[in-house]
Formats: sequence, structure tokens, C-alpha cells
Amino acid sequence: MDRTITIYDIAREAGVSSATVSRVLTGSSNVSQGKRESVLRLVDKYQFRPSTVARGLSLTRTHTIGLVVADIRNPYYAALAVEIEKAAGEIGLTVLLCNALNDRALEAKNLERLCGQRVEAIIQIGCSADDRETDRDYAALIRRVTRTTPYVTTSRIDGAPCGVVTIDCAEAVRQVFDLLVSLGHDRIALAGGRDNVRSTHEIFQHYLYFLGRHGLELREDYVLEGSYSQQGGYKCMRRLLETPCPPTAIIAINDYTAVGVLQAAAEQNVFAPRDFSLVSFDNTFLADIVRPRLTSVDYSYELFGSKLLNAALRMAERGAPDGIELIHPKLVVRDSCAAPKAVK
Repeated sequence: MDRTITIYDIAREAGVSSATVSRVLTGSSNVSQGKRESVLRLVDKYQFRPSTVARGLSLTRTHTIGLVVADIRNPYYAALAVEIEKAAGEIGLTVLLCNALNDRALEAKNLERLCGQRVEAIIQIGCSADDRETDRDYAALIRRVTRTTPYVTTSRIDGAPCGVVTIDCAEAVRQVFDLLVSLGHDRIALAGGRDNVRSTHEIFQHYLYFLGRHGLELREDYVLEGSYSQQGGYKCMRRLLETPCPPTAIIAINDYTAVGVLQAAAEQNVFAPRDFSLVSFDNTFLADIVRPRLTSVDYSYELFGSKLLNAALRMAERGAPDGIELIHPKLVVRDSCAAPKAVK
């Protein structure tokens, strides 16, 4: 061969992924003996010597993956970031974490900095990628990013080539409704979140669908937009308690919001699950430490993080994104749900 051998050449000839080659080179035990021997034979054949600084001689140019999250203080983002970092560490990669902090200018600067540092790929969780309608300038930014750097997100960006690993929202909402309806609830509210956020909009739409599917009435005063914070949940619950016929069950947009719901309810001597049932999304550490413990939708964070990283590495290897990959959620039932008083 009259050119430099790369890790991709080794992987192609051995019939394995570049990630597998990296695991062999870093001494990972998570590789079968047969694959390890195939890779090592080719390493010897081509006298392949990976370098952490020479471009093209190893899995990454700098052994780094860029990670941009909306706000690491949110336990959902923290849980997913940790799993991505763990999965990256297993194959010898370092994660560079950036927070957007709901600042579009900072988000764009972070993306540009990561490209400038020649990361192998960028994974983005939330931020502008989760806008229900992609901003034209933002789509143009992502197109510029993807000219040099593979980009994977947990949402979709209209008009830009990116990988997508996202949650199956329809399945998540279905499981929530199946539980609440089986308990006898027919007055079900949805609290928190903004309709201009794509993931929340999808939950809103599936909420409407499953109301109809179960023959339940849609009440406008049961659908409350708000923030994704504890304060947002508090405000939503105060409004729900003021309705002429309060709901018997509440679906909170995330665990933070659910904590605010419980706080506002307790101030009025209303408690779950005695007086209402409460379900939330994300199944973060908050679900286990509040009382009652929250029934919440889990996203298998370890699998989610691994899939995001693998999608980014495949895009780096192939030069093109895969199709949309779905994460299948699982409702974790704890103490915050029970049959409504009328049917006990």
C-alpha cells in the first residue's frame, strides 16, 4: 500500500468495527479471542502503530468525543452524560462536555470550539436540536459542522444530515395511560413543558391520541404548559387544584416537575396517592428519593448512552448518518399511583 494504514483499514480487512479494533489496541477484555487474533495479525502485517496525535492513525484524531447538553444540572442530562462518558472510556476515548445553558450563542460557540479541537464526533442532547421547528440559521450551522465532524442528536434537525437516537414517545405515553386507565382513572391531566419543544410536543400529541383511544374527555384546563422545573410543576398544580373538578391523575413532563406538583399539593393537604396519582418521565434519581416514590418512565440510560456513542462512531467511519434509532422506554411503577377514591 502506498498510503498510511488507518484503523479503518484494519477494521475493514478484519471484518470488524473500528470500535473493536480500538478495544484490541487499548487492551480491553471485551473482545472475543477470534476477533482479537484477527486484528493483531493485521496489526503485525502492516506494522500498524497508533498515535494519539497523528491524524488518521487511530480511531480518533484526538481520542475525544464532543458532548453538548442543555444543562448538566438537570438529572436527565447528567444521567445520560455519565453513561456516554463511561461507554467512551471503555474504548479509550475522552469526552469533552459543554453546557449550552439555554443560550443559543453559547451553544453555537461550543459547537464551533469542538470542531476546532478536531473531535471525532459531536453528540448533542437537547438545546436547539429539540426545537419543534428548526431555525434556518441553526440548520445552516449544523450543516457546516457536519462537513468536518459527524454529529448525532437525541432529536431531529430539519435540513441537516445528522444521526438520531431518540426516545419512542408513543410507547412511553402508551405505558402511562395503560397504567392509569387500568387503575380506574378517567380525569387525567398533563402538566409542564412547552409545545415549541419537539419532544414535549410529541408527548402532547400522544396524550391527545390516548385520551381518544380510551374514550376519555379532553379538558383544556387539564393541559398546562410551563417550565421543566420544580417551580413549573408547583405552578401547574396550583392551577389544577383550582379547577372545578380536579384530575384524579397527573402526568408530569419530568421528575423535577413532579416534585413541584407534590410540593403544591401538600400545601393544600392533598397527597399522592391518597388523593391523586402522579406519573412522570425520565426516572432520574429524584424518583427514588421523594416521598411517595415516583412512578416514572425510564429510558435505559446505559443503553441510551451506548447507542448515542456507537451511532457517532459509525457515522465517523461511514461518513453518513444511520436512520432514526429508537430507545424503548419502560415504566417503573413505584408508590405514587393508586386507584382513585371513587373506585376503591
